[in-house]
Amino acid sequence: MLHMYGGGQSVYLTRDCKGIQIPEGITKILDEGSQVYITQVLGGMFTVETEYGFLMRIDGKDADALGQEIPPERQALDADDGKSVEEKVWQQLKTCYDPEIPVNIVDLGLIYECKINEVGQEGHEVSIKMTLTAPGCGMGEVLTKDVETKIREIPGVFTVNIELVFDPAWENSMMSEAARLQLGMM
Repeated sequence: MLHMYGGGQSVYLTRDCKGIQIPEGITKILDEGSQVYITQVLGGMFTVETEYGFLMRIDGKDADALGQEIPPERQALDADDGKSVEEKVWQQLKTCYDPEIPVNIVDLGLIYECKINEVGQEGHEVSIKMTLTAPGCGMGEVLTKDVETKIREIPGVFTVNIELVFDPAWENSMMSEAARLQLGMM
């Protein structure tokens, strides 16, 4: 879900906070007391603009540094919610966003394959083949790490394998109808 904060809610960081610069994918520490403008919250991640004009992505688990509540997508998953591991994997994948496109990676068509194997009685291994909208995307490593982190948070998942592939090359026809509609491509 996309929440806009009226063109940017101005806040001052209450503590040092790690952010990832968009689109370069470089991790930087934003200093306590720095002013940032919250521009959106997507998939439990905050996008902020710094006072120097850089766009940064801050994990929703660091919401307190922004004086905000942790978004629901970044709160702990319930082990006993009645959903299968597969349902939880797809639920988590739909909270992952290309930081430059306000559509989740499932609807963008970036997930080519998702296999879930039971390992022992209480664990699962998740293997995902995914791609990027462009092979040279600076946020590629950040996006794959986001997928891995969110899948690892599922109770009972012990191993996560992410393979980044570029064959076939992604094209906008791979997007869901809802994604094309949201991006004004219909």
